[in-house]
Order: sequence, then C-alpha cells, then structure tokens
Amino acid sequence: MVDRRDLGSWLEGPPVQPGQWPGRRLGLPQGGSGSIARPGRRVAALCIDWGMSYLIALLLAGGNQGNEFLILAVFAAEQIMLVGTLGYSFGHRLLGIHVRKLDGGAPGPLAAIVRTLLLCLVVPALVFDPDQRGLHDRAMGTVLVRN
Repeated sequence: MVDRRDLGSWLEGPPVQPGQWPGRRLGLPQGGSGSIARPGRRVAALCIDWGMSYLIALLLAGGNQGNEFLILAVFAAEQIMLVGTLGYSFGHRLLGIHVRKLDGGAPGPLAAIVRTLLLCLVVPALVFDPDQRGLHDRAMGTVLVRN
C-alpha cells in the first residue's frame, strides 16, 4: 500500500539524518535567508520560466505552436543571460531564490552557460545530493538559495 509519507519523500529529496539539514555541510543555515531552496520552490520557478519561454516562443513564431526547440532556446537564453548576470531568472526572482557560487559570489557567465546546458538535458537536475544540489549545480560549484 502506498502511504502519503512515501509520496512526500521524493518531493523532499534524499533522507537527512537527525541534526542534519540540506546545506549544513556547505555552511548554510537550516532555514531563512541563505538556506538551500527547497524542491517545491525550484519546481515552481522552473514552471514559471518554462511558461514564459513558451509564451515568448509563441510570439516569435507568429502564433504557430509546436516548435519545441524554439521554446528550449528561449528558456536557455533566459537562464544564461539572467543567471549569468543577475544570479536569478524570472521564476527565481518571483519565488525569492537565487543562484550563487559556494564562496558567496555571483555565478558568472561560464557557470550560467554550463549550468543551463546541463539543466536543458533534464537528467542532471533530477540527480541530486543530500544538500539538494543537482549535478548541474555541483558541476559549477553553485547552489540555489533563498533570498
């Protein structure tokens, strides 16, 4: 029988030992500003960014639907430009989260490009560690934290 706790566990990420929390190994607080952004906010931000990319692609294509590559290209351009310069996308900003390097600095253009390319492959974002950092964040030494 499937239990509600079973369904909730995959949304919360890998199990955490008592006295531990995502980001503790990285020196981040358990909650509040600077803590690891939880999966719910991340998924919601992704949906906002994807929806905006879809609308922009629809406008660029003159109302013709069905060009998935254009949607992906718009999404990638948004992520690279905004995360690389500001540290957040539209969805991140609306949900109060941002990307930063582990040393606290801005991600920069190279990190934004590599992170976005891996994010567009989808699988690296689905494989994450106990600190809830996907492979795309681990590859570039970045972390998604709350404002």
